[in-house]
Formats: sequence, C-alpha cells, structure tokens
Amino acid sequence: MAEKKALLVMAYGTPYKESDIEPYYTHIRHGRKPSEEALQDLKDRYEAIGGISPLADTTKRQAEALVKTLNEQSDDEYELFIGLKHIHPFIEDTVKEISEAGIKEIHTIVLAPHYSNFSVGSYNKRAAEEAEKYGLTVKSVEAFFQQQPFIDFWVDALEKTFKEDIPADEADQTAIVVSAHSLPEKIKEHNDPYPDQLVATKDLIKEQFNKGHYFVGWQSEGNTPDPWLGPDVQDLTRDLFNEHGFKHFVYIPLGFVCEHLEVLYDNDYECKVVTDEIGAVYHRPDMPNTDARFIQVMVNELIKL
Repeated sequence: MAEKKALLVMAYGTPYKESDIEPYYTHIRHGRKPSEEALQDLKDRYEAIGGISPLADTTKRQAEALVKTLNEQSDDEYELFIGLKHIHPFIEDTVKEISEAGIKEIHTIVLAPHYSNFSVGSYNKRAAEEAEKYGLTVKSVEAFFQQQPFIDFWVDALEKTFKEDIPADEADQTAIVVSAHSLPEKIKEHNDPYPDQLVATKDLIKEQFNKGHYFVGWQSEGNTPDPWLGPDVQDLTRDLFNEHGFKHFVYIPLGFVCEHLEVLYDNDYECKVVTDEIGAVYHRPDMPNTDARFIQVMVNELIKL
C-alpha cells in the first residue's frame, strides 16, 4: 500500500471577518500597521463587495475538489492541507501540522496559474524551508497556465460572452483585456518569467478564439514607491477607447482563479466606472472557481510530480 502524502494547497488568504482586516493588512505590510486612511480604504472596498470576500470559502471548495479528483486519478493517497500567505492557517503552521500527522512527503500547489519568484516562488520557498526543519520531502507545481483545459475554460468563457452579450456585427469593435496581478517592475531585472507567461496565455487563447482584439494589462498593484508592471487595466481601457473607439470591453483576469476582492472590486467596480465614463459596455465572464476543467488542470500537474 502506498504511503500517504500531503497535498498542500496554498493561497493568498483573506480576512474572515471585519476584525481580521487590520492584522491581515499589517501582515501584508511586513508587520507595519497601515495608516487609518489606508485601512479605511480597504474596509470600504470590502464593504463595496458585500462586506467580506468570498475567497476563503472558494479556496476551501477548490482544495476539496482538487484532493477528491487527485485521489480518484492517482495511485497515491493524499490528505488535504491548506496553507495561506497572509492569514491563518499560515503556511508554516500547516507544514508543522503535516509533520505532526506523520506524513513524510508534501506535494504543493499554489492557486495561481503563472510563476513568479516573487509570488508562487515565495510560497514554495516558505513551505520548503519549514519542511526542512522536520526532514520532510517537498515537491512543488510551479505553473499550470499552459495546460489545455485551462485554455479551454477561457476560450469557452469568451465564446459564451460573444454569443450571448455582443452583437455579431460589433465583434470587431470589442477589446479583450487579459490581465493578472501586477508585480514590481524589478522582477524583470532577474529574468522573471511572469510577464512572458501572461502574454503566452493570451496567445494560446487567441489561437483558439480569434474574435475581437486582444490586449495585455495589469491590475491591483500595491501601494509602494517602486514602479509596478503596466499598463494598468483602467489606464489601458481609456487609451484603447481614445485610440480605437471600442464599444465593448471584455475583461479576462486570468491571473486569478476565482471571484475575490481584486476581481469583484478592481474589475467589476473600478473598470466598470471607466467603461461607463467612456460609454462602452463592460463584460467579465465567470471565474474558474471549482469548474471541473480547472480542477483537472491542477491534477494534471500534481500527477507529474
């Protein structure tokens, strides 16, 4: 009988209730408390999407669907553990829990399709460093954007949007804005693959769905003095309208895997403010969430480990 392995699913994390917002934000800021103004701004954003993000519940449902499908298709037996970057259960605490459960091998995956040393790499590093303390073996998935079911999901989402919401004679007057979470521009100095992977994902989707006009943008950049990857999706929307007069803007935030603050506020509110302002129509298809194709994408990568 195969020895049980740990499946460690890692994600960013989100406040579970309003009183979590300040410590969560402080953790993101490496222990520095936010100003009252910055804290209130974040609270207002959560309030605008209904009070608290659905991310925690969706992460749990994604992880449960993932371990179920993985155990159905793998010769190994996996026990599920969840580790978060900025709120409990923290990655390090979860690795300790795995050790205490007597499991010797951990397979990790981050709920993000593209690899950056600054993002996915940092999750995997935290897990590996903690596992080393207990003599545990760690194998990690680094990216899954190139998996065909992932591309199929977004192609189908675009086909549905164009079929149901965009008149056929206005397809050529439609901008498709593919985006991911911005990161500091300094990652380029280290030949980080993240920006190229987003462009590659856009190209893979375009090969299968060649309607409209594709553009790459970045969103949700942090509030730091350093420059971040651009153009920002809001600026890009205005520029594209001024240059081409597009009637429709379809936002594909494919660097994310579910509805949460960055999608529900940064896209559905902030980008829609811009499209309303310029007189264009805003579209944003559903996110992968627990779609079977998305779950299969991650299973395919985990089985390779």
